Formats: sequence, C-alpha cells, structure tokens
Amino acid sequence: MSLTDLTLAEAAEGITNGRFSASELTEATLARIEEINPKLNAYIHVESEIARTEAALVDANRGKGETLGPLAGVPLAHKDMYYRKGSLATCGSKIRRDFRPSVTATVLSRLGSAGATYIGGLNMAEFAFGPTGHNEHFGACRNPWDISRITGGSSSGSGSAVGGRLCFGALGSDTGGSIRLPAGFCGLVGIKPTQTRVSRYGVMGLSFSLDNVGPLTRTVLDNAIMLSAIAGFDPEDPTSSQFPVDDYVAAAKNPMANNIKIGIARGYFENEADETALVARDTALAALVSAGAKLVEVDVGDLDRINALAGAVMAPEAATLHAHWLLERREDLGAQMRARCEGGFRISGVDYLSSQQLRPKIVANFVERVFSACDVLVAPTFNIETPTILETDMGASQGFEAAISRISKCTRPFNYLTLPCLALPTPESVVGMPGSIQLIGPPFSEASLYRVGAAYESETGFPRKTPII
Repeated sequence: MSLTDLTLAEAAEGITNGRFSASELTEATLARIEEINPKLNAYIHVESEIARTEAALVDANRGKGETLGPLAGVPLAHKDMYYRKGSLATCGSKIRRDFRPSVTATVLSRLGSAGATYIGGLNMAEFAFGPTGHNEHFGACRNPWDISRITGGSSSGSGSAVGGRLCFGALGSDTGGSIRLPAGFCGLVGIKPTQTRVSRYGVMGLSFSLDNVGPLTRTVLDNAIMLSAIAGFDPEDPTSSQFPVDDYVAAAKNPMANNIKIGIARGYFENEADETALVARDTALAALVSAGAKLVEVDVGDLDRINALAGAVMAPEAATLHAHWLLERREDLGAQMRARCEGGFRISGVDYLSSQQLRPKIVANFVERVFSACDVLVAPTFNIETPTILETDMGASQGFEAAISRISKCTRPFNYLTLPCLALPTPESVVGMPGSIQLIGPPFSEASLYRVGAAYESETGFPRKTPII
C-alpha cells in the first residue's frame, strides 16, 4: 500500500508513532500530485517548498519529544479562496490570478496549529459560483472515478484531489451545496456545518447569509478530525457562534445508529429524479437499517418555495459583492459568472428582504415539523446520474440556469435552513459512479450526524474503494 492510500487518521497516527516521517509523507504526496494532477487538473498551484518546510518542522518537534497535534504532518490542500498571508489565492479567477492576501484565514491558522502541512491551492468554480467544476480560466476539474465526468462544484478541486489521493483532506465552501456536491460526485464525506459553526474570517465570500466552511475527506473520522480543528467562535468573525463545540472525534469513534429514527424525505427529492440515483439511495437506506436505524416517513413541507427563497438571497448578495468587478473588469469575468451576477440585480429589494424576514420562522417551523418526527433526516445529495464535462460545458448559453438548478436541487434548501448536512457515499454506484446521500440534523447536531454516519459507513465499506485513474 502506498502512503497516499492511507486515510487522514491513519497518516497522522503513523507520523505520531514514528512509522514514517512527515517528510516521507509529503514527498509521497508530491510525487502523487506530479503523476496524477495532469489527468485531474485538481491543483491551481502546488506549494512544495512550504509543505517540505512545515513537514521538516513536525519531524524536528517529534524528535525533541514534543506532543504533536491531531493533524501532525498530514498534507492538506484547500479550495483556492482561503487566504494565507503572502501566498497565492486566485479564487479561481483571472482577476485574482496573482492575488496574495495580507491576512491568514482563521481556519488555516487552526489547521496549522493542529499540525497540518499546506501543500497547495485547489481548482474551483470562478469566485465559487458554479456547481459543475468548470472554470474558463484554469480549465475544468475532472472526476477521479471517470475523468470524462464532472466533479461537482464549486469546491471542484477539493473533491478531485481528495478523491484522487492527491491530499488527505481539503476545505471547501458551501453556499448552495458546494461541499456536498463534489463530495458526493467524487465518493467522499463532506459536511456543511450549521450556519455560523465555523469562522469565515479570511475566506473569500459569495453570499454572506448562506456561506459555510467545511472539510471534504475520505472517511467520517477524518472529517470529524478536521471539523474539530476549525469549529468554534472566532472574535475575528463576529457572526461565528459561541455555541459549545461537541467532541466530534469521540462521536465518530463511537458509531451508533441503533434505534435512531431516520426520516425519509420524498416528494421534492424524487420529482424528476433519475431512477438509478433513487436505487442507490435505497441501498443507503438498507445500510442504515442494517446498522440498527428505524426508517420513518417525514413531511418536509414546500421545499420548492424554500429553494426559491434561497435563490432570492444568494443572487443579490453575490451581485452586490461582485458589482465592482462587473463595472471595472467585466470582460475578465467568465460568461457564466457574469450572467449569474447580473441576474442578482433583477431581484428586487422587496423580494430579498422578504426572503430574509421570513427565514427565522421558516427555519423554526421546519425544525419543529421534521425533527419532532425523526432524529435525522436523509435525502439524496443529488438525484441525477453524474453528467459529463462536455454536456455541462454550457457557459451562459440558453438553459444553463435550469441545468445548474437540477444539479443543486437537493442541497440548496438546507443552506437557507441553516442546518448541518453530512454527505456520504452510497454503498452502490450509479452507472459506475459514486452515489451520495446527505444526513440532515437540527442546528448544532454535527456530533449526532458523525455518530450515525460512522455506523452507516461501517456497513458500506466504501472508503476502501479506490478510483482507477
């Protein structure tokens, strides 16, 4: 077995116990990137010298007998919108191709304090505004399970790199599904935490009311380790929550689904769905039952309306954030980015404010209706077969908005609802590609999702499946 086949948890344990050094792990990862990245286009830039320097420091600290952090020497790469002082952060754009920020994102500082090494910036949709993985400036990102198919977006490189074993974990961002979709399409675990659970300081924004920070990993335990390192209040981000952070790692190490009531979301998620995607979902439901869970039918209400309200929030906020680029650098924006931002100007202030004013009541009603009937809700992460890169290479041509909506249909409502969602691979593939479900819980129930997710994972064995690239 290559070192790059290890999970994040196994890699950290191996360094801590001295089975191999952080420098050896970094060199194995860099060699893997050199071999495979030309096929996947997952990285925008590789920071080999930074990684080597940080790995050498971990090895020196271990040699001095110092206590190592939970991510000691593990090479991580991140969606190229996380600011690291003095380092490149392109945001997937032509406009910021040479941008080097003067601050460091809190989440990167926290991962560094946990011992992680930084190995590069990952491909992404331009300014994080796209669910497929296309990028006019840096090229389309490719799926490690089939390079002709999309990775999902906007955290496309995060899905491709972790799925392709080019790093052990990656941060993405999720405004309408941009962690969960690439996690799902690339056969990974990805979490959109509760809104405000993780600091967004030093992270490029898209829609301040809907943006979330979270990790993509191969396993539930790996995911819990990363979220544990970054979750919690940050005085640099006054919107971050002071709600106590649970022990996510303990939850992932103590799987439990026995007698947990799993609510099945139908209706909205099954309308216009590909049958093969629903068959894959049903295999996931069977695995949950095998793990001891009890399935119950749950009425999730009018999610079409909630999906529309999410759009009425996201588009104007994105348009406002990028208005100066539209005025000053319009031709340097990709066609789809321009079209989506300009669409935000067509939503009235009344509609935007109404969507925000209704939100607390809608969230409270949804939580009461759904989680009085079940402990955890389950829904597909996507209900389509994984499209090809060619058939989704639409730019701003007619029909692109409908295609985007279909890809992100299952994920976007939960950003408006603020709820934590854990994407997990289904036991069975969908036409040879990974399928995915998402576990949804009430606010700040991430530990419960990890506990149930780990029990489910033990029934599926998916993390040990490796794409042949």
